[in-house]
Amino acid sequence: MRKAVWIAAIIGVAAACGVGIRAHAAPAADTIQAGAMAPNFTLPSQEDKPVSLADYKGKWVVLYFYPKDQTTGCTIEAHNFQRDLAKYDALNAVVLGVSLDTVEGHKTWCSKDTFGFKLLADPDHKVVDMYGVPVKNYGVMKFANRETFLISPDGKVVKVWEKVDPNVHSTEVLAEITANKK
Repeated sequence: MRKAVWIAAIIGVAAACGVGIRAHAAPAADTIQAGAMAPNFTLPSQEDKPVSLADYKGKWVVLYFYPKDQTTGCTIEAHNFQRDLAKYDALNAVVLGVSLDTVEGHKTWCSKDTFGFKLLADPDHKVVDMYGVPVKNYGVMKFANRETFLISPDGKVVKVWEKVDPNVHSTEVLAEITANKK
């Protein structure tokens, strides 16, 4: 039994890293679309303090969902957001990452990779479901799809990325904020 759990875990992590393994995607609510008001939420951050969307009223919010802490694609994406944090600050924008990982998992990753933005823990996928982000189920492990919602300072969803390339995503998001500020 223990061996089967490890095999399932390895398959799940490999899939989260982008290895071509198929999984069952759990049906989610319809994805929130551009033009809709962004649903408010509260989740704990890596500091185990509550973070709400309402805390950022008046700012651009990059709400990005990702599969798993410390996996290859997720690390690339997070490091690119970290690299560009000064650009986000200059545009009056914040970055919030959400995954099904726990506060402890986020705390470990943030202390290792020194991220200056909030990672929010959603192990019960309340916000993942609220935003309609599909969840891939690998038996013992579940992962949220990699999707991003750009939320304007007045709380409207401006753009949704349902297919994200972690290598260039931060650059795409910055360009979208810049285009929408004009």
